[in-house]
Amino acid sequence: MQDVDTLAERPTARAHEGYRLSLVSDPRRIRAEFQGETVADSSRVLVMHETRLAPVFYFPREDVRMDFLVKNDHHTHCPFKGNASYWTIRVGDNSAKNAAWSYETPYDESSSVKEYIAFDWQAIDKWSADDTEITEQPRDKSKAIENPLVNWLVHDAWISKSSRDLVTQFSDAMTTAGFPLWRLRLLVRTLNPLLFAIVYTWQRDDDEVSEFEISHEILHGEQYRNSPFAMVINGEGGVRRRLEGPNAQLDFPILEELIEEGATDYIAMPLKFSDGQLNILTLVSDQPGGFSTEQLGQIYEILPTLSRLFESHALRLSSATLLRTYLGSGAGQRVMDGLVKRGDGEDIHAALWITDLRDSTLLAASNSREDYLSLLNRYFDSMAGAVLDHGGEVLKYIGDSVLAIFAIDDPDEEEPEACARALAAAEEASRQIDAVNKEHAADGVPLLKFGIGLHRGDLTYGNIGTTKRLDFTVIGSAVNEVARIESLTKTLNRQILISSDFSESVPDTLESLGHHTLRGVTGEREIFGIPAA
Repeated sequence: MQDVDTLAERPTARAHEGYRLSLVSDPRRIRAEFQGETVADSSRVLVMHETRLAPVFYFPREDVRMDFLVKNDHHTHCPFKGNASYWTIRVGDNSAKNAAWSYETPYDESSSVKEYIAFDWQAIDKWSADDTEITEQPRDKSKAIENPLVNWLVHDAWISKSSRDLVTQFSDAMTTAGFPLWRLRLLVRTLNPLLFAIVYTWQRDDDEVSEFEISHEILHGEQYRNSPFAMVINGEGGVRRRLEGPNAQLDFPILEELIEEGATDYIAMPLKFSDGQLNILTLVSDQPGGFSTEQLGQIYEILPTLSRLFESHALRLSSATLLRTYLGSGAGQRVMDGLVKRGDGEDIHAALWITDLRDSTLLAASNSREDYLSLLNRYFDSMAGAVLDHGGEVLKYIGDSVLAIFAIDDPDEEEPEACARALAAAEEASRQIDAVNKEHAADGVPLLKFGIGLHRGDLTYGNIGTTKRLDFTVIGSAVNEVARIESLTKTLNRQILISSDFSESVPDTLESLGHHTLRGVTGEREIFGIPAA
């Protein structure tokens, strides 16, 4: 093979200082075999040399057995080479997925490999040069050039405590190294029923990184569909657009907006997590010429490791979100704090709030599954929504029931504010169901009927179950008693019933409904209700 330096001025070579990317002609006849078949055979091979990477053979497409290649929908992105399309090699019943790739519309820095195809060295069974087998993968023997971002990644990046901190550090590291960075934006997708992603934005001269949330609804909007974000999330690769000059490619509306703000270069690249999830990193420059190949190469080199750091922060955030969503905010935080063993927990004092949907069996039988789920979710929106809006914690959904608590910090407090909020939540839930039923009556949909029980007492709040399947919940006699009070709403034909222990916390607002026997509870209990308006 001819020396790289002697070919640096040839059209097939593009060498750069700092981060080295060059293409040189190999005068030998190179052949690649898979499962006994020659899949590529050429004397016009180009060899790509890239900093700290093994050299790669690129074959002219006409010297490749395309009948052995099956194109798939996999893509990768390089900010200075472009988007790579992939093929699966298939010979008989044997195949190697994503073993061949090509930059079909490469960026200027790599335009010489257009219409060339490369192969994964490990996927090919036999490599030959001039009919002599190559037993070892070629290595780039050139001296590796220092990457200032590697030093930051190794020594400082791990200190960050969140994605927001890491975005700040990464942006600062680039500007310190002389990168012409004007704006950096990171989109990280979330496991959240309400949010599609969280976006972090660093912009030069701003005091801090901003953070905003994107709902799932954005995926249905025209603005998203016409953005580079949609292309990246769909796995189609990335975007590089130079915004200077009269021939700038402005195929996304955001690019025209950036030009008006003085941008000269725009890059959107996928940030891939270990589970395959695609996130997005965008870089914008406002300096003449934008980002150099050296700078993009240095970013590209650290991107896999950087993505793992972002992934660790995203996983922690997703874990906290999922725990809050499925366990409730208080229980979720306790689990995150380490209360994960069976028996872990604490004694608390709280107002208990439980509700049950009436005639749910009849509703389920007389409606389609979709309609019944819609009814059930409307019911939960009113009930659990009222609890959350008034600062309570929804512990669990038990079929068509909701169990919630309003924690009381001082058990000796006679009129805790938590009880007033619990009562207000019950009244608000009743008003919301009335509004829903008015709509149902007009549409001929079955009305929703319910009962709510309120009580106050001591609880054990923690993990119960088996060592392999735990539930973080509340247990104690107070839980049984509030459930019995709710059941009494059927007998007394009242929507909301309240224990005497709870009623003492909200004096002069309730009326006594007499003493009643509660199933499984010793003695009679005085029960209260809300006076009729």
